[in-house]
Amino acid sequence: MLVEVRDPEDKIILSRTYAAEGRFTFTSHSAGEHVVCLHSNSTAWFSAGQLRVHLDIQVGEHAVDYQQIQAKDKLSELQLRVRQLLDQVEQITKEQNYQRYREERFRQTSESTNQRVLWWSIVQTVILLITGFWQMRHLKSFFEAKKLV
Repeated sequence: MLVEVRDPEDKIILSRTYAAEGRFTFTSHSAGEHVVCLHSNSTAWFSAGQLRVHLDIQVGEHAVDYQQIQAKDKLSELQLRVRQLLDQVEQITKEQNYQRYREERFRQTSESTNQRVLWWSIVQTVILLITGFWQMRHLKSFFEAKKLV
């Protein structure tokens, strides 16, 4: 199976061929929608074989294998726990920044919508007043022409 991962700027982050089973991880430095393409390298169009894919996506601190880090960097339990806590703090900070950004965008959208509604109601009121004034003048001239007034 060929696995290809692209970032929001359409740059290839990962492109690798795997055997019958495989596991892949990647780190992206840009936020946004990433595209994961899975291509079968089977050449048989009408084969009786089935292809089963289990896709488990982990994002943020959950994607880090701390046991592997502990073995690689030769960390003690306390050092590993400190690293986990630092990663959690970093993840919480990123989430807070993202929520601030979303709140700011929502506020801008709400204010824009509110301003458009205000102007729409002002335009409707002006059109209603102009139409009423025109109808009164038209009816007055009509009644004067018929000599009813």
